Amino acid sequence: MARIFCVANQKGGVGKTTTAVNLAAGLARIGQRVLVVDLDPQGNATMGSGIDKRSLQLTVYDVLLESCSAAEATQRNPKVGYDVIGANRELAGAEVELVDLERRNLRLKQALAEVGDAYDFVLIDCPPSLSLLTLNGLCGAHGVIVPMQCEYFALEGLSDLVNTIKQVHANLNPDLQIIGLLRVMFDPRITLQQQVSDQLKAHFADKVFDSVIPRNVRLAEAPSYGLPGVVFDPSSKGAQAFVQFAAEMVQRIDRLRPLGSRPAAATDSAAGPL
Repeated sequence: MARIFCVANQKGGVGKTTTAVNLAAGLARIGQRVLVVDLDPQGNATMGSGIDKRSLQLTVYDVLLESCSAAEATQRNPKVGYDVIGANRELAGAEVELVDLERRNLRLKQALAEVGDAYDFVLIDCPPSLSLLTLNGLCGAHGVIVPMQCEYFALEGLSDLVNTIKQVHANLNPDLQIIGLLRVMFDPRITLQQQVSDQLKAHFADKVFDSVIPRNVRLAEAPSYGLPGVVFDPSSKGAQAFVQFAAEMVQRIDRLRPLGSRPAAATDSAAGPL
């Protein structure tokens, strides 16, 4: 059964999509079966995986409205090595259409349950807001991966996200937990970034991934070629960092509690449900 993880942060521009597609490519490179679900109406994860969002016949929009199954909406680009349920601007309409529907926050969870045996990992790229789309992702996931820049405002946004995860954990999805915080676009030459990184490690301890993704031009260039950086330039420092991160993810999930188990009690720490 697949491990399902949201890549989420309520602050925009922190590298969620870059993390989702490059982690997927890194996991595929080390032999994992991976599905990426693009829950952002901008469709960047779709385009960044080499799939033209404008030509899609079926998308995650159709999955959420139950007009097709997850398997029917799945696309594959052999170059990247993983599957994608794509998104385009039609998904923005789902926000309105889901409001009056039954099980509106569980639509994605139920759809992914039908394909879970086909994958080792499902990565959900969430939009940068707390919406019904993000809520579907959080309700359907076993955990959250939080990419963040080591800057002051990123710390402020992290506090809001942790509170959101706590609320979903307490009221909607008892299995949800923070898997870890990933430091992205990191430049060790900047003193402030070093200081924020140290604060994260002091406060969140082992919830901070050991892997660090450096600021890297090749990662930024890759989406214009419709490829993750791991595929576009495997020798770049950014690509190598994501492959290392993928290996760390595989090791970390081995230490997680079994699927479907319930925590003995919710933690009161700022790190959220453990």
